Amino acid sequence: MAEEAPTKTIQVEEVITVGDLAGKLDIPATALITELMKNGVMATVNEKIDFDTAEIVTGEIDPSIKVEKKAAEEKKHVQREKREVSDKAVDRPPVIAVMGHVDHGKTSLLDAIREADVAAGEAGGITQHISAYQITHSDRVMTFLDTPGHEAFAALRQHGADLTDVAVIVVAADDGVKPQTKEAIRFAQNSGVKMVVAMNKMDKPGADANRVKQELSDNGLLTEEWGGDTIVVEVSATKKTGIDKLLDMILLVADVEELKAEVEGIPAEGIIIEAHKEQGRGAVATALVEHGKLTPGSLIVAGGAYAKIRTLETTTGKTIKEAGPSTPVTISGFKTLPRFGDVFVAQKNEKEARKLAEANAQKENDGRLDMSSTELIAMIDKQREQQAFNVIIKSDVQGSLKSVVDSLATLENKEVIARVVGKGVGDISESDVMMAASSGATIYGFSVELPISIKKLAAREGVRIRTYKVIYELIDDVKDNMSELLAPEIVENEAGRLLVKGVFMIGRNQVICGGEITKGKITPGLVAKVTRDKEEIAEAELTKVQKQQSEVKEAVEGDMCGIELKTDKRVVVEEGDRIEFVSREVVSRSL
Repeated sequence: MAEEAPTKTIQVEEVITVGDLAGKLDIPATALITELMKNGVMATVNEKIDFDTAEIVTGEIDPSIKVEKKAAEEKKHVQREKREVSDKAVDRPPVIAVMGHVDHGKTSLLDAIREADVAAGEAGGITQHISAYQITHSDRVMTFLDTPGHEAFAALRQHGADLTDVAVIVVAADDGVKPQTKEAIRFAQNSGVKMVVAMNKMDKPGADANRVKQELSDNGLLTEEWGGDTIVVEVSATKKTGIDKLLDMILLVADVEELKAEVEGIPAEGIIIEAHKEQGRGAVATALVEHGKLTPGSLIVAGGAYAKIRTLETTTGKTIKEAGPSTPVTISGFKTLPRFGDVFVAQKNEKEARKLAEANAQKENDGRLDMSSTELIAMIDKQREQQAFNVIIKSDVQGSLKSVVDSLATLENKEVIARVVGKGVGDISESDVMMAASSGATIYGFSVELPISIKKLAAREGVRIRTYKVIYELIDDVKDNMSELLAPEIVENEAGRLLVKGVFMIGRNQVICGGEITKGKITPGLVAKVTRDKEEIAEAELTKVQKQQSEVKEAVEGDMCGIELKTDKRVVVEEGDRIEFVSREVVSRSL
């Protein structure tokens, strides 16, 4: 018999969240998660699976659905461009991103490298931002980017890979390759970045180097001793062992690339790593210089923002007079806040800088209205069907703001959505409270301050404000509030069954009959479903149970008993009918 041709085709990207795939298949996420578990894949609704897994599980759920790989869309973030360098180009320090799964010791490893204590200052022990540092090893300068490991910071990690010459993939020897580790590997591969694996926590009792190497191999990284080209260095951040060897290996891998940059005769250019507002300084950005030389007083344009550099500092706060290629710097003097990931380029004068920034801003605004009228109507219709939990998001820096907003988008389903009615960088303000009051929104602050005056205003206006320093706690709070908007589920539990052997009275709203309990037990208060020839003909409430003309609290399997049913309308029960008794309870649902 010929195989039935697919009747439906869905397009799936290289990776897709479980929730998104369930939406494309038009099935509950729980059903998809169950099917994944049958195939040995443990994933939550917001975790990502690759195309091959999506194709296999879809085929098992519904063979009539064909899965096609969606063509990769042009990346909206700025990817590093390989500038053609001249013979005047000079050697530049390598830029190294430290990437991996949450709590595998990325920041602690950098602590050991810098002999500093950054991890202790991070909320919840988790890096919340991209941080940049420079160190000197063997008389050579190296620039490190510390990228967050929590799943909500995928966007930040993507930028981390794109800014990088070498990616250090940190894997805990006692925990192995985890979902965020896999993402980091994939980002590095997509960006064409060389990788060095730091197998951390080798001092732990459960450390298993061979297991980690096998898991790395399963993800496309075959170690040198296994015949591949991936360098793996065993380290312990807490014991500070293997650090020098790791740095030597990073330099060895970087030297293969012959990293060079133009310095003289070209305008400075680079990428905005982070941007935030500071009291007394206004808009402040952390940037990585890629070519040229940046100096105080320089005019630079980054997307729709421009600045005459007021202060130029290292990321540790030291004032400097110039910054060359591969140097991370903190810049003040921006008129407005630049966007995370924007390329900056130095300009000759303020008039040109302002004109270019305005043109860029106009392009950004034009690009926002990129959906057809049909798509817009469809989106509005969809939102009408959904319950909305309105939120206003305020964050300390733009990178975190984007991560929070992106994470909230993954919580959406057919019934409920977290609608971001306002967002911004900086402390919670009076205008935020008034916007929340008019839109019924809850304000969420991430690593921002809540002034006493604003707190009092919110209390007067009846506005809820929640502040967090760890992103997954914020996401969980939003998820809990969205869950309250879900319609409760009515759950039925079968209690017992009865075969009708005699009918004694049929009234307008009452039936008295008798029979044998064939399964379970029955008690007054249960819902009775009367079926005849396997078809349900009526539903009633069990009000009384009798045995031997005495009213009892229950009757069990094998008992002969009489029952009284309360009905909404006249129901004709006949001998031979079967009655199923169920209990019903209202159960709150959660995302």
